[in-house]
Amino acid sequence: MHKDNYIEFKKKRELGEILGDTFAFLRTQFKPFFTTFFKIAGPYIVALLLSTAFYMYAFKGLMNFTIERSNDFYNPFLMLIAGLLLIASMIIAYAISQSVTLHYIKNYIDNNGTTNYSEIKSDVYKNLWKFIGLSFLVGICLVFGLMFCVIPGIYLFVPLSLSYSILIFNKKGATEAFSDSFSLVNGHWWITFAYLLIITIIVMVAGYAFNIPAAIYTYAKMGIFSGEIDPENMMNDIVDPVSVILNMLSTLFQYLLSIISVVAGAIIYFDLNEKKNLTGTMERIQNLGNSSKL
Repeated sequence: MHKDNYIEFKKKRELGEILGDTFAFLRTQFKPFFTTFFKIAGPYIVALLLSTAFYMYAFKGLMNFTIERSNDFYNPFLMLIAGLLLIASMIIAYAISQSVTLHYIKNYIDNNGTTNYSEIKSDVYKNLWKFIGLSFLVGICLVFGLMFCVIPGIYLFVPLSLSYSILIFNKKGATEAFSDSFSLVNGHWWITFAYLLIITIIVMVAGYAFNIPAAIYTYAKMGIFSGEIDPENMMNDIVDPVSVILNMLSTLFQYLLSIISVVAGAIIYFDLNEKKNLTGTMERIQNLGNSSKL
């Protein structure tokens, strides 16, 4: 790869540089990254999309307000299965997506701008259960944190969002990455919060834009624009193949947009790591010393 296109991760950055390098990395690595991403994470994302469609149809009967509720889909056991499948597929798809993205970045750094698909795939599956375990730990903590007056959840979100990067780049276990994330952010919580907040807002706004077609179609089918709303047949009207496909596409775009947060999170991790440990600076000094001996 041409040196001008190489993104140096191991260095200090300001907010503008974090955002700029996040999009620069995705732009310069667009084809090789997304080829690798869909080859590995694609089947799990397809499973998530199918689970989303199944969930919509399974809960169609629950929202049928007719007295008889004769809809064949109104089956409590079926709804339970649909809900569990959706949750499981979301966790696995998210873990795989994060893992592929972070392992791609690690491979990119280790090989000075080039990547090896076989190595990335091997590393992703080698650390899959660590990722899933960490996802459960993070998810449980954030849920409990948000239940207690929201503020503890926000406080926990900042360090825990970087725990995935620690898991990969520091080669830690799930519990070690969990605990080390608090040490990493210690003394830099507010600036890290500001970085993550701005990135989250950017991703959320983009996500809402992709939700607009599905929302317009749903409102039109419900009769909100025309004023002709039929509560009894509402779900029968709005859950059709078109609405299911639009919601599946919306879910797909949400997961693809989450890649921006993962890449930015990795850059923030290296920024904090550099401020605390000067890892990248020391490596560059060692490389200069090795070069001078040649």
